[in-house]
Amino acid sequence: MKYFILILSLILSIISPPSTYSNDELILKLQSEGNIVFIRHALAPGNGDPDYIDLNDCNTQRNLNKTGIDQSKRIGLFFEKNNIPIDKVLSSEWCRCKDTAKYAFRNFQTFKALNSFYDEKFYKFKNKQIKDLQKYIKDWDGNKNLILVTHYVVISEMLNIGVSSGEIVISNKNYNIIGSIDTQ
Repeated sequence: MKYFILILSLILSIISPPSTYSNDELILKLQSEGNIVFIRHALAPGNGDPDYIDLNDCNTQRNLNKTGIDQSKRIGLFFEKNNIPIDKVLSSEWCRCKDTAKYAFRNFQTFKALNSFYDEKFYKFKNKQIKDLQKYIKDWDGNKNLILVTHYVVISEMLNIGVSSGEIVISNKNYNIIGSIDTQ
């Protein structure tokens, strides 16, 4: 039994993202330094997108529901209420990410490197997207926070963790996770 608990503790420490700061300490970190802030799009029920997806037509995509819209607004209020400085907000071209960015921050730009590669038809772009995203982050020299509104697969690939809808994950430019905030 002792070994079982030891092994279980080891496994949990490996798969659980480190959160070395309390929420108050995370807020102070976000207020005082330029961080990379990954945000998974807010709640958009379902899994993947239809085969006939068209990035220019939100009706062909999985979209935010009312809960997701409200969650997006709470994300924006969190940044506003805590006076967290933002250098730039970048979003995937998927409507659920653009809507999350719009409801949370109003102003944003789309960035292809943040697009999903979950579905087979987009998986072929994965390596280029990750390389482009890594280069962008490497070249970014802001002292405010860089906000990246994206998908589970992108965050998982960049930070080696799983995230829930609307979760905020703060890292430095070396992809060391500082902490995360669940917005559900």
